[in-house]
Amino acid sequence: MTPDPKPPLNLPDNETRHVTLPNGLTVIVREDNSSPVASVQGWTMVGSVHEDGWLGAGLSHILEHMLFKGTTRRSGNEIAQSIQDAGGYINAYTSFERTVYWVDTPSSGVSTAIDVLADVLTDATLPEDEYESEQEVIRREFAMGFDDPDRMHSELLFRTVFQNHPYGQPVIGHLDIFNQLERQDVLEYYRRHYVPNNQFFVVVGDVNADEVIAQLEEAYAKFPRRPYPRPQVPAEQEQLGRREVHEEFHTELTKLSMAWRVPDLTHPDVPALDVLAAILGQGRSARLYRSIRDEQHLVTSIGAYCYTPSDAGIFCISADMEPAKRAEARAAIAAAVAEIQRDGVGEGEVDKAKKMSLAGSLYDLTTMRGQASDLGSNWMATRNLDFTKNYLEMVQGVTADAVQQVAKRYLKDQSLTVVSLNPKGSLAPEGANRKVHRRDRIQRHQLPNGLTVLVREDHRLPLVSGGMVFRAGLLAETEQSNGINSLLGRTILKGTASRDSEEIAESLESVGGSIGTMSGNNSFGVSFGTMSPDTSLGMEVLADVLQRPAFPEREFLREREAQLLAIRQDATRPMSVASKLMRKHLFGEHPYQWPASGSEASVSGISQADLAGFHAAHATAANGVLAVFGDVDSDEVVALAEEQFAALPEGETPSPPAAPSELVGELVISEELDKEQAVVLVGFRNADIYSEDRPALDLIDEACSDLASRLFLRIR
Repeated sequence: MTPDPKPPLNLPDNETRHVTLPNGLTVIVREDNSSPVASVQGWTMVGSVHEDGWLGAGLSHILEHMLFKGTTRRSGNEIAQSIQDAGGYINAYTSFERTVYWVDTPSSGVSTAIDVLADVLTDATLPEDEYESEQEVIRREFAMGFDDPDRMHSELLFRTVFQNHPYGQPVIGHLDIFNQLERQDVLEYYRRHYVPNNQFFVVVGDVNADEVIAQLEEAYAKFPRRPYPRPQVPAEQEQLGRREVHEEFHTELTKLSMAWRVPDLTHPDVPALDVLAAILGQGRSARLYRSIRDEQHLVTSIGAYCYTPSDAGIFCISADMEPAKRAEARAAIAAAVAEIQRDGVGEGEVDKAKKMSLAGSLYDLTTMRGQASDLGSNWMATRNLDFTKNYLEMVQGVTADAVQQVAKRYLKDQSLTVVSLNPKGSLAPEGANRKVHRRDRIQRHQLPNGLTVLVREDHRLPLVSGGMVFRAGLLAETEQSNGINSLLGRTILKGTASRDSEEIAESLESVGGSIGTMSGNNSFGVSFGTMSPDTSLGMEVLADVLQRPAFPEREFLREREAQLLAIRQDATRPMSVASKLMRKHLFGEHPYQWPASGSEASVSGISQADLAGFHAAHATAANGVLAVFGDVDSDEVVALAEEQFAALPEGETPSPPAAPSELVGELVISEELDKEQAVVLVGFRNADIYSEDRPALDLIDEACSDLASRLFLRIR
């Protein structure tokens, strides 16, 4: 017989009073007479994200320190002594959106605690003699943070995730901006933000609610409501791609975080995200702890959490590990996330996570301070004092399917941020193990058939550019074959023995890649571009196009006609006509005299067989160079080249034509066209690529080519 299911555990109902005084101050009181103690908390709804023009200065944080230094009624010592004499403990904290001052005290000291906190929150003087010394205290706090790998890692994570929202700025601020603050800046910030209608008090414990409210009403009687335009906090823009930063630090272990953007606290998906965080990384029985730490021994510690403040938050998995295991640990974390996205989670895991969430909240409420903090957080974020109870009810309703769905919805690569803090010197060895070479170092290899392979690794972006170039171009043409390189470029992508033109284009464009041709004075080639995972596909298509072109007759005839139409069009353009005249008379009998597109007579005489024969003669290993640059491994590229281009015939390197004859004297050529415009070209025979004069000639070219050049200013 199946036992009846246990009734769900619920948070106990507690009577909580809250009133808003005429000046806007809200007072929240919960009577709990279980112990003769109480927690008194004064909340100001301002934190580091509200510092406006001083964003990054840490104004909220330094003000938290300075409020305990004196009021018009008490010195700093008297503030501390009053609380100590009452048996209490006073402290404060600052976060992104709040600054909270609190006193834990025996119930007999509640009146003193309220009086002191109300005093510092409304009438602090920020004594000048204390300001400089407290700045030094905070500078030491900065120095401690600069030595703390946990703190530096957290700051690295938040400034990488939040590049527009002030969550990316540390609460303590930046030291260089902090050093620019003066006491007057802090005093003005205090007077602007510490107004009754931007504050509330929370008192929990062995107290009388009526007495607490009456005392606070009296304490704030002299402080009226004041105009308070809340600072505008810029929203974080949607993250559209993975962000990744790895830095070195004085630490022994690598600290790795993988974080995804998630919604704010009130979003209905957050309960399922919290359950997902518990399943993945909260406790020793969590998936990540068992698998990655205990079974694979990749990390020394690992955990997951969902941080959801008032604005959008993050879902984060963090781990510590030996530097050499960072890549493997990261891959294992990604695999664990992908497993949940693919296969989901078990109902038992979900039930355990729910109980962990409920138990954690109950433990938080075992102290008066915990209850007061819970009420304050609820009011601050949602204006609903029962939000924790309501939220836990939502958690209890989370299903296994909901957990899988939020994993799919939010834990996507486009919203992923990866950061790590690594021991000094550990990043360079890892790079060496991955054979990451300097980006300016080109590696040269030669295949057995004589093909030269050039590789340059550049891992900044996951992109690859590759191509093969052959000595050809105008240098390989005659007057009868002029234009054949251009026609080859038009037709070589029109089909191979195994692919038609559409399949050639689709094969690369379907993965975000591209393929194209090039031809010029000295060469002909085919190039491709892909993302790095598709490098082998790009190489395979390149090899197919270059080694097995079909030159389909129908496509050949269509492209030849298109080229002839372009030649006829050029004949009507004055600049094209002038350029052809210039080339012809500058280079004489040298092949550079001809236009790259050819003439009507030459192109009309090129047959399909001529094109195939030209390709066979020039697309050879000895006459070509394969170049692949980008996010690649050089050894893998060479292996791919050997696999794809082993069948490329060796061939021979063609001899260059004779140099053009010497020019003698000035030559002026003119031709009339039935046009409204005139074109004047002045040309000079240039040096070859190996000449020592090339750098100077390039500078002259640059100096004559922009809007500030002598030619532009004097002639135009």
